[in-house]
Amino acid sequence: MTQQESISTEALHEATDRAERAEQELARLKGQATSRQEAAEDGEAELRKDSMMAHLLDSLQSGRDIGHYGRLVFAMVARHFMPHQEVLAWLMRDPDFEEAEAVNMLRQVEGKDYNPPKRDRILEWQAQQEFPILPHPDDPDCGNLYRNLKFPDTIYNHINQYQEQKASAE
Repeated sequence: MTQQESISTEALHEATDRAERAEQELARLKGQATSRQEAAEDGEAELRKDSMMAHLLDSLQSGRDIGHYGRLVFAMVARHFMPHQEVLAWLMRDPDFEEAEAVNMLRQVEGKDYNPPKRDRILEWQAQQEFPILPHPDDPDCGNLYRNLKFPDTIYNHINQYQEQKASAE
């Protein structure tokens, strides 16, 4: 084998190795994209277990304005079930809500680490806007998010800490 042939063979092996690594990286990235899409779909399916969240999703899907508090409740809950970008995409389906507003609201909700609201708080907020956040306000289970959805353990720990602090203060 001549020196020229040896260099060509070596270059061919290097190029083949780079191509194989690129294919592996592409497969890995495709797997991540699929996992993100599945997570978003799973998140939506999980949220639909609650009648209020299903109502908000359906309303956003049809392009309805769900009001400030409807968007706030949606963001406070959905962020625990969907990736950040997916929550933003849903919020921006509200025709009365610009992207910058959605980004700011979600940033505030995440930054302050708001817990999902209790039913009583949702009813208070609903009274302050036209859009009905709760589709069945007479049903005491409607809007009881903690009954219908399984949140991350950190939410329950945060609530327990708050209750303990409240009891200590009394």
